[in-house]
Amino acid sequence: MYERILIVDDDRALRESLEMVLAAEGYTTVTAENGEQALERIESSPVDIVLCDLRMPGLDGFELLPQLAPRLPGVPIVIMSAYGTEELAIEAVQRGAYDYLAKPFQPSEVLLTLRKAHERERLRRAHDLLLRDVRRAVGEPAIVAASQAMIELLALLERTSAFKTTALLTGESGTGKEVLARAIHAQSPRRDEAFVAVNCGAISENLLESELFGHAKGAFTGADKARHGFFVEADGGSLFLDEIGELPTPLQVKLLRVLQEEEVQPVGESKPRKIDVRVIAATARNLEADVKTGRFREDLYYRLNVVRLEVPALRDRREDIPLLVNHFVTHFRERLGKPVRTVADDALDRMTNYRWPGNVRELQNVVERAVILADGDRITLGELPQNIVAATSPDASSGKQDFSLRRARRAFEADLLKRALRACNGNRTHAARLLEISHRALLYKIKEYSLRD
Repeated sequence: MYERILIVDDDRALRESLEMVLAAEGYTTVTAENGEQALERIESSPVDIVLCDLRMPGLDGFELLPQLAPRLPGVPIVIMSAYGTEELAIEAVQRGAYDYLAKPFQPSEVLLTLRKAHERERLRRAHDLLLRDVRRAVGEPAIVAASQAMIELLALLERTSAFKTTALLTGESGTGKEVLARAIHAQSPRRDEAFVAVNCGAISENLLESELFGHAKGAFTGADKARHGFFVEADGGSLFLDEIGELPTPLQVKLLRVLQEEEVQPVGESKPRKIDVRVIAATARNLEADVKTGRFREDLYYRLNVVRLEVPALRDRREDIPLLVNHFVTHFRERLGKPVRTVADDALDRMTNYRWPGNVRELQNVVERAVILADGDRITLGELPQNIVAATSPDASSGKQDFSLRRARRAFEADLLKRALRACNGNRTHAARLLEISHRALLYKIKEYSLRD
């Protein structure tokens, strides 16, 4: 919901009347009696929507529009005028206004216009987010649920997505914690609102507070204009705080207050602002150890650790590696325009046996390199880095080596079929849908592997 409304009108009585109407609905208002003053107001205080009179001394509404638009990208501007005609309304919209209100108007008309503007902006943001996600989705590490560890993790994720409860994702770097955070958001009632990702370790300590909570104009050296922080940008949606363990201690205190009070106070502002944000945090650090040493606040840790999702390392979910490899091959084939379609058995065997210290991110980079180097339609050992080519089976030292890819694939497929049937309580139609194969194919495989209900 919009919270801060700028009212620009030379009629003092109208400004005060609008202030009372909007305050009763929970809005905060900023007022200006002319265009020049309006430009000053937006430099010192962020606004979410503008109600602007058409005829004013100095800059009128039409002259103010082209100056407001670049300063307030995406902010709806509503023109008000006592000289209402259909032609004037059309001209206002053509010049960039969101809507037009003819004076005198009823309070209900103003509130309806604000609600319509909010809905349009919400849809615009959702559209922009969708386009962004479509552009990058194929490049994201896919969420593969072939291993028991990932199946259990995704089941927990699905059960908790519907609630606003704070979630903490833990796991090694490169395991795909941001991908899972996006999945939580995508499955939640907030899916049509913003998902904002912040790396707490990538922003300098002296800027992090204003980046998170926002700041007023002149709040510090270099703050030449006011700006919303990440919390306000994520209002109504989800905020992903990656590398939360790198957050400086003073900011840990302020973050705890934000989570408890559900309001933020921008740097240099005297009044807090209410927010509605679902926080998802992630870390590769051992926060329990950091709590014991005093590096991380215990009260913040327990506030974040309401629902904990431990993301397994790739070496602990080897069943997922062939599926991930296939995903990345498909992606880079299309992205790079290469004819690569498959991976040679011995190359896939080495990739499955490798320990992947860089996890899914390292696997993605290796496949991209291999697709670039491949001459034909498949990746061979020659396209893999030497450290992966030298990888051997974890059972090699005990003498129990079995490099049969055919047997490994059959064992993996049979196990996956059994787990899918078990998850669906033996319902073969549902299991086929879960496995993304036809019902007939499932019946064939049940017979092939001699599976029983």
